[in-house]
Amino acid sequence: MRNAPLDAATLEACISAAVAAPSFFNTQPWLYRLDPEAVAFEVRAVPERSLRQADPVARALHLSVGASVLNLRVAVAHFGWSPVVRLLPRPEDAGLLATVRLTGVRTGPTGGHRADLYPAIWHRHSSRFPFSDKPLPSHVLVELAEAAHAEGASLVLPEPAETAHLLRLTAEAERRSRADPGRGLESRRWVHKDVNDPADIGLPQSVLGPQDAREHLPMRDFTAQRHPERLVAQDFETSPVIALLTTTHDRRTDWLRAGEALEHILLVATAHGVRASLMHQPMEWPDLRRMLSPAPDHTGHARMLIRLGYGPEGPAPPRRAPDAVFEAAEPMTVPSHRS
Repeated sequence: MRNAPLDAATLEACISAAVAAPSFFNTQPWLYRLDPEAVAFEVRAVPERSLRQADPVARALHLSVGASVLNLRVAVAHFGWSPVVRLLPRPEDAGLLATVRLTGVRTGPTGGHRADLYPAIWHRHSSRFPFSDKPLPSHVLVELAEAAHAEGASLVLPEPAETAHLLRLTAEAERRSRADPGRGLESRRWVHKDVNDPADIGLPQSVLGPQDAREHLPMRDFTAQRHPERLVAQDFETSPVIALLTTTHDRRTDWLRAGEALEHILLVATAHGVRASLMHQPMEWPDLRRMLSPAPDHTGHARMLIRLGYGPEGPAPPRRAPDAVFEAAEPMTVPSHRS
C-alpha cells in the first residue's frame, strides 16, 4: 500500500466539513491540528468559547465537539480513507477531546455511512421556523434511531402524553433562563445584528426565527427577552415531533458520543429532506434534566430534544474560516487508499 500526501484542498475540505457541525449557541468551541507522526487530526476544545452559566461542566461543549468529529469522519471517508476515532486519547491532556486517524483500510465507499451524508453536511442547519403537520414516514424515523444506535446512543420518540411532558419541562427551563440575569447577559453576548458581524461566531438575529405566541412550542429566545415583533400566533405545528436523544452513562466520552449521534441523526434527516431544531434548555437545569428520561423506565441520561418536521430551510449561521480553527504542522503523508 502506497502513501499519499494530504493535499491542501482536501485538508481544507475536511476542516470545513468539521466546522459545519452544530454547536451550542454557534460558539464553535473547537481547534484542529495535524499530528504527522500518528497520521491523525487532533480535535481540541476551546474553553473560552463555552457558556459558563448555561454549561458549567461543559457537557454541551463536548456534544458540540462530538458533532464536529462525526463530520470529520464523514469527510475523511468521502476522500477515500477509513477514519479511526479515539475519544479522550490522553487522560493527562484534558483539552484533547478526540483524534481521527487516517488509514488506508477502507470499510466501503463511504466508510459505512450513507453515501449522501457528505453532501448533507453542506445543507444541514437548524430551522427554528414553523413546521407543517405532515407526518414523518416510519422508515425515516427508524433510520434516525439506527443512526443514533450506530454511535452508541439511543433515540426515542415518546407518545403524545410524554411529548407534552417534555415540552412543559422545556418551557419551564426557558422561563428560568429568561428570569436569570446572568444567563440572559451571557446569552445575549452570542447574538449579533447580522451575518456580517466581524465576530463570525454566535447567532445573527436573522437566524433566530419567530416565537410561538401560544408558547405551545417553547423555542429558545436567545436574547432572553420577549420581542412582540417575533411572536407568531399560528402556523407552528399542532402535533410536534420531538425526539429524545439519550446515553446509558454520563461520562465525558458519553457526551462526545452523544454529539456524534446527534450529528449523524441530523445528517440523515437532511438527506431525507427533514428539518430539525434543537431544544437544549432543560438539559441546562439538573433537576429538569433528570425528569426528561422517557417513561415508564426512566433510564438513561438525556442529551438533547430534537424537533423534526417539514418546513422552511431557514438561513444558515456563519462559520469560522478553516484557517482560523486549524493549527498548521509540518506536511503530513497519509496512507493511500489505492493499493
